[in-house]
Amino acid sequence: MLIIGIAGGTGCGKTTVVNTLLEQFPAKEVTLISQDSYYKDNTHLSFEKRCKINYDHPEAIDFDMLCQHVKALKMGQSVQQPMYSYEQHNRTKETIKITPQKVLLIEGILILTHAPLRDLLNIKVFVHADADERLIRRLKRDTAERGRDVVEILDRYQTTLKPMHDAFIEPSKTYADIIIPNNHYNTVAIDVVKSIIQNR
Repeated sequence: MLIIGIAGGTGCGKTTVVNTLLEQFPAKEVTLISQDSYYKDNTHLSFEKRCKINYDHPEAIDFDMLCQHVKALKMGQSVQQPMYSYEQHNRTKETIKITPQKVLLIEGILILTHAPLRDLLNIKVFVHADADERLIRRLKRDTAERGRDVVEILDRYQTTLKPMHDAFIEPSKTYADIIIPNNHYNTVAIDVVKSIIQNR
């Protein structure tokens, strides 16, 4: 199994890169798991307290479970990936069955910050976009898809997103094998990643 990690700041274009790669190969050859599905289970906390959690800090992620699932998939075993609700700021009771394929894509803003997970990756990709571009994309996405209002998004950006990006996400770029500049759609860089997958 070829395991590829795709990281980068919020709104950098990771999803576009991932979806483009998924479209290039048969569904039975590539599978995807998202870091966001592995936010820790905070059912024991009230909704108000869950809203205040710093979800952009590595401690918010259940990396132990994520690594266990990656290892299981590598060994040819299926796993039950958690599902996460952005509206409830918590895991749901449902899971998704993930089966091992030839290629495993793992995407998320913090995946290169965790050394045990990095060690499981064959190829580490970092998608880069300017801060202004990422903020604009975040505003569009979170208002349209995650039920957030503009004031909440901007407040979270100033108090959490930018400090966490500077402290954890941007420094993790040093671990990347490939950096994709993505202020605009970068077909050449994506084609390079696609060629690597084909060759492997």
